[in-house]
Amino acid sequence: MKKKLNGSRVVVYCASSAKTNKGYLKQAEYLAEGFIEKNVKLVFGGGKTGLMGHLASKILASDGQVQGVMPNFLKDIELNHPLVEDFIFVETMSERKKLLMKDTEGVIALPGGCGTLEELLEVITLKRLGRYLKPIIIVNYDGFYDSLIELLSKMVKENFMRSEHLSLWTVVSSSKDALSAIESTKDWGSNALKIATYKN
Repeated sequence: MKKKLNGSRVVVYCASSAKTNKGYLKQAEYLAEGFIEKNVKLVFGGGKTGLMGHLASKILASDGQVQGVMPNFLKDIELNHPLVEDFIFVETMSERKKLLMKDTEGVIALPGGCGTLEELLEVITLKRLGRYLKPIIIVNYDGFYDSLIELLSKMVKENFMRSEHLSLWTVVSSSKDALSAIESTKDWGSNALKIATYKN
């Protein structure tokens, strides 16, 4: 049965770069519309610039719910979003990533830089090990993640991962489809550790 996200929390990983082009910003807008339509609370890195800030601002403008999580040392770099009232400040990046995932029904990765990539790969690893079981959606807008998807597939081909692990993530080409993909994707099995790696 297709799950409903109404009232749930979903984390979005995305860029804080203020030089993001309009196509990527539009993807953030589409996603914001989905969060409002489905009554989903955004959990994000807390920044006011780039895709981070654009996404949060659009949701807040429609009276949506947003929670930001940011390390104290990033306040002057990423600039915490001034309109987000539900804000948690932590000391480390590890704490931030842990709280971003806490009690969420899924992860969405929009295009971004090294930080976005690091967050995405960590949650894929945690899911592989059975520490996070919810859907992971990669928004491959304009082929942004083509090289990463190819690399992940090569890891399977070269026996660094099992073929089953190709189901750890779901790829969509537009953020318009991201929340629906979470709703239609089953949680990862509780036997994840049994297939986490190859044994001789």
